[in-house]
Amino acid sequence: MSKDINIHVEHLTRVEGHGNIILNAKNGKVEKVMWEVSEAPRLFEAFVRDKPYNQLAQITSRICGICSIGHTLASLKATEAAMGIEISEQSQKLRRLAIHGENMQSHILHVGYLVAPDLFGVGSVIPLVNTHKDAVLAIVNLHKLSNEFSDLICGRTTHPINLVPGGLWKSPSPIKLRAMRQKLVEAVPTANAVAEIVLANAGALPDFKRETEFIALVSKKEYAIYDGDIGSTDGGTYPVKDYRKIVNEFVVPQSTAKYTKHKRESFMVGALARYNLSSKQLHPLAKGWADRFGLKPVCHNPFMNNVAQLIEFVHSIEDSIAIIDNLLVNYKDEPRPKVKPKAGTGAGSVDVPRGILFHEYTYDAKGICTKANCVIPTNQNHNNIQHDFEAFAPTLLGKPEKEIELNLEMLVRAYDPCISCSTHYLKVEWNRGTLRDNEG
Repeated sequence: MSKDINIHVEHLTRVEGHGNIILNAKNGKVEKVMWEVSEAPRLFEAFVRDKPYNQLAQITSRICGICSIGHTLASLKATEAAMGIEISEQSQKLRRLAIHGENMQSHILHVGYLVAPDLFGVGSVIPLVNTHKDAVLAIVNLHKLSNEFSDLICGRTTHPINLVPGGLWKSPSPIKLRAMRQKLVEAVPTANAVAEIVLANAGALPDFKRETEFIALVSKKEYAIYDGDIGSTDGGTYPVKDYRKIVNEFVVPQSTAKYTKHKRESFMVGALARYNLSSKQLHPLAKGWADRFGLKPVCHNPFMNNVAQLIEFVHSIEDSIAIIDNLLVNYKDEPRPKVKPKAGTGAGSVDVPRGILFHEYTYDAKGICTKANCVIPTNQNHNNIQHDFEAFAPTLLGKPEKEIELNLEMLVRAYDPCISCSTHYLKVEWNRGTLRDNEG
C-alpha cells in the first residue's frame, strides 16, 4: 500500500468545546495520529478559593451547562465531607432523582441530536426532521420531559438553585412528584420507540475493540450514579477520598487538558464503564434492551458507549419511578438545612453522564475555601481517546479519506466529550527564566 493520507479536522463538530483530529500516513503506515485539545484553561479551582462554603456549588455548577447538576452534587458532597455534614434520607433520595434527571437530559441530547446523524448518514439532525419526523419528535419530547424533571427537583434545568449544603432549600410538593411519576410512566413507550430506531441502525457503529480499564462508581445497593466507591474492571474498590491515587493526572504537549491513568496506559469512564461494572443492577426494562443490543460486560468497543447511554436513559426512568414511590410513603416538607462551618478537607464524587467526577475542597474554621481540585470525566477520557486513535487509525487506511475522517470523528463523539470543561488550571511560576507548571 502506497497511499498517503493527511487529515486535519479543526474544531470537531457535534461535540462540546474545541478538539482537533490529526492523521498523517505515508506509504500505508501511520506516521502521526493525534487527539488535540487546544482550549484555554478554565481556572475554576482558582475562582472558588477565598469563597465561603455556601457559594462553591453555585460557582462550580458553571463549569458545565450540561452537567451542572452533577457538578453541584459533587461540590456539595465534598463540602459535606469536609465539614461532617449529614443529610436526611429523603434529601438523598431527592438528590438521586436530580442526577437521574440530568442523566436523562444529557443522554437523550447526545444520542438523539449528536449521534443519530452518524447512524443515518447525514451531517446534522436538521435533515432528519424531514426524513424521520416521528423519531425527532420522540427525542424532543423525551428531552422536554427530562428538562421538566430537572426543574422540579433542582429549581431550574441548568445551574441548580434548590440543592444546598445539608440537603435541599425546598422540598418539591408531593402533588408535583406524583404528576412527574405519571409522566415518567407515560414516557416508557416513547423511550422504547427511540431504542427500536437506534437498534435498527446500530450497524452503522464500527466494530472496533481495544482492551482497556473501565472506572466508575460502584455500590452493592444500586446501579451507582449518585453514591458509591471507586471501582475498576481490573479489580479493586477504593474510597472516594483516595481518588488522586486512581486518576494520577499528568500533562502532555498536545492538550491543555490533563491526562490520567491508573493500572494501564489509560482508562475509560462514562456510561459504558458504569455498565461494565454494574450491569447486574439495572432495572428489568434496561436489562432487556442491553440483551437486545447484544451488550455484555466487559465490552471493549468504545462506540457502544452510545448504546449504554440509551440503556441508562431507560434505567433512569425505571429507577426514578421506584424512588418516587418510596419517597411518597413517608414524605414531608423538611426544614431548610442549617450548617455550622468548620475546618476540614473533603472529597465528593458522582457519576455524571460522561463519567466519574471528583471535587475536593479544603476549608478554614470560618468555612472559607483555601484549596480546591476538580477532575472532570472528559479529562479522564482524553488519554483513552488518544490510545484508541493509535489502535483504530491503522485499521482504516484502506478506506476513502472522507470515510476515515468520519470514523475518527465518530470515535470521539462516542465518548460524548465535554472538552471545555476538561481543560484544567495550571499554576505557573517564573523562576530565573525557567517555566514550571504545577497542578492547581
